[in-house]
Amino acid sequence: MKARTILITGASSGIGAAVAQRFLDKGWHVGLMARRARQLNALAEGRKNAYVLPADVTDPAAVDAAFDAFTDRVGHLDVLFNNAGMFGPSGSIDEVPLEDWWQVMQVNLNGMFICARAAFGRMRAQHPQGGRIINNGSISAHSPRAGSVCYTTTKHAITGLTKALSLDGRAYGIVCSQIDIGNARTEMVDDLNDRLRKANKPVQPTMNVAQVADSVQLMAEMPPEANVQFMTVMASTMPYIGRG
Repeated sequence: MKARTILITGASSGIGAAVAQRFLDKGWHVGLMARRARQLNALAEGRKNAYVLPADVTDPAAVDAAFDAFTDRVGHLDVLFNNAGMFGPSGSIDEVPLEDWWQVMQVNLNGMFICARAAFGRMRAQHPQGGRIINNGSISAHSPRAGSVCYTTTKHAITGLTKALSLDGRAYGIVCSQIDIGNARTEMVDDLNDRLRKANKPVQPTMNVAQVADSVQLMAEMPPEANVQFMTVMASTMPYIGRG
């Protein structure tokens, strides 16, 4: 069988790197897209099925160039894991500098829109038509933490983007889904728990990031007539159900 293809944004670290590693191990052709070329090159080292695509998701021209470079090499885009994002500042809305608000909007919302747009257009035009877009949402799209107005607003918007693409893609065989992840052990979560320990505060429950890779793989390998529309995968004891 012809190897399948996936482009992953935010692939240089954390969840993106873990998911990229999984699909590389499974023999998929994997487009590695992020700003940090050095980290991408390290991930791709020795892998003939890895394609390094340095690009900033907020730059439409750079995104289009990266998608073109990938599809020119592999011929067909099966899956986009639309993953790149940032948390932004913590605090109440009156404490958030406007420049920080704009930055989070630019990366988490505009960047995901730009990448989804690039994938959708290519999936619509390719032969055979169709493909799958998996958006990285968040538990904050349902039950936010206090002091996370920037991040939470963008993640609620991603749910709307997911629903809109699910409807608009039906005519072209394009399916869209959303994975909401809670406290996977990555550099960012480890740093958070280190700060909590130093402040003598309770640490956050976490899960192995491999569970996220398992979940994305399940979603990506669904047949075209089926879709995991929304999935929540999280550390089982984190305060999600009923948290304040």
